[in-house]
Amino acid sequence: MRERIIAPDHDRDRSLGWLALAWIEHFCVHGPGDVEGRSLRGDDPEGLPLDDEFAGFVVDAYALNGQGRRLYDSAFISRAKGRAKSELAGLLVLWEGMGPCRFAGWAEGGEVFRWRDFIYRYVAGDPMGRPVTYPFVRCLATEETQAGNTYDNVYFNLTEGPLAEGLAGNAAGLTRIFLPNGGEIVPSTASSSAKDGGKETFTVFDESHLYQTPELRRMYVTVDRNCRKRRESTPWALQTSTMYQPGEDSIAERTHARARAILEGKAKAHRLLFDHREAPPDVDLADRDAVVGALREVYGPFAEVMDLDGIVENEFWNVEKDVEDSRRYFFNQPTAARDAWMTHPEWAACAEPERTVADQDTIVMFFDGSKSDDATGLVGCRVDDGHLFVIGCWEKPENGDGWEVPRAEVDLEVRRAFDRFDVVAFYADVREFEQYVDSWAAEFRDRLAVDATGGRHPHPVAWDMRVKVPEFTAACGRMLVDVADRAVTHDGDSRLRRHVLNARRAPNKWGVSICKEGRESPKKIDLAVCAVGARQARRDVIASGKLDKRRRRTGKAAFL
Repeated sequence: MRERIIAPDHDRDRSLGWLALAWIEHFCVHGPGDVEGRSLRGDDPEGLPLDDEFAGFVVDAYALNGQGRRLYDSAFISRAKGRAKSELAGLLVLWEGMGPCRFAGWAEGGEVFRWRDFIYRYVAGDPMGRPVTYPFVRCLATEETQAGNTYDNVYFNLTEGPLAEGLAGNAAGLTRIFLPNGGEIVPSTASSSAKDGGKETFTVFDESHLYQTPELRRMYVTVDRNCRKRRESTPWALQTSTMYQPGEDSIAERTHARARAILEGKAKAHRLLFDHREAPPDVDLADRDAVVGALREVYGPFAEVMDLDGIVENEFWNVEKDVEDSRRYFFNQPTAARDAWMTHPEWAACAEPERTVADQDTIVMFFDGSKSDDATGLVGCRVDDGHLFVIGCWEKPENGDGWEVPRAEVDLEVRRAFDRFDVVAFYADVREFEQYVDSWAAEFRDRLAVDATGGRHPHPVAWDMRVKVPEFTAACGRMLVDVADRAVTHDGDSRLRRHVLNARRAPNKWGVSICKEGRESPKKIDLAVCAVGARQARRDVIASGKLDKRRRRTGKAAFL
């Protein structure tokens, strides 16, 4: 499964990445490891060029708009452990430090770039390249005692590879590399104050899932901010990561959250290239062929050089290892926080976005409203098959100080749902929306098959979460059972997924309910509440028998 976010005008034919690949293949070699020193040249019988997936990422990262401006000032690549992400970053560091990596106009055809023994001929319409004036490239690592895997690859190339030719003997050191035409490559670690005032042209944040301490997060913010200083050099930053541990608030987790905001249309603008790949969610870990197949999926072309059977036996089947850690490292899947209500694989396995809901389908709905900070959600559940789908979601946008839920818009969406579907139950939390809940009850009472209060204090719509704790707690438990048994499907909506995975276990005297991560947490769970409530409304309708009677009376086929 691959998740990729690119700009609307992204065009691989309009990219300096093709020149980058030719230059890297010509000059670079593989760094420390099993294939140390082997070239990346395709015309070398012993060469090991970049695989198509990584080559495609390089092309994407250097995509330009029609005016020759970079489309992305930050790029994020998330792959499983051992995928050679740091080596890829090291190759880009070399290209940024020494190669023609910035736009120099559009080719008319026939122009040539020459450097040493490298010759590249442009065709008409190609973007042409030039080196950066005094490149300052920084490689970030998490430990004070190590230079970092990215820098290790750079250092090896500039001491043992073809790029070492013509470099002064003392130019490449373990703490700094001075480039022949001016500029430098510097490895750095966590002291963020030392980075302030830097003038980076390219930065690598290696293994950003480990940037989880306040000091490392400050380092990231400081250095990333430096990338805005040199306009003519069009600086940019690359993050490499394996899947983060949810709840640690690492930089990788924050970037995933930013990517979801972009997908959901909550971000006003973005210049982020996001590329994440993970294994399918529903893998039988007891089946060797299934696990190997999942590993092939997540490693892509690189699977051919991985010991997949060894990973199965030493990670997934080794009782000394935590299988959730193995999922995170080798399936590149987000596993659950310790107090999480639902796991990512469990929820993803129930996604069936192709299962569409048609006009006039018989459904139930659940509404959870707020005034400003919390999200407001409306989720439907089809009665016949229990399929969940998001009807509406209203959340405070980025930089949304003073924002309030557009109540008239919410009211209109509820009315549209009643116009479009055969709504036979509608439960709505009354808090913050009391007047609307009463007006919906008055207008739609005759269409509803069951009473939201269960007949104790008759109200066809009002489901007061403040007094419905026992019922809602039981519904949360039932949802977990249904998901585990694959007895529920959903539309795969990214907002619903985010809210479900944000939910935390909340034990009480009736069982285990759900709650936010913390009272002031910005991570919303309102759509998860709606999903649980909608499934409960469907069960109430089925248990009442009223819908079956109505269908027989009206000539509609019964489903019980």
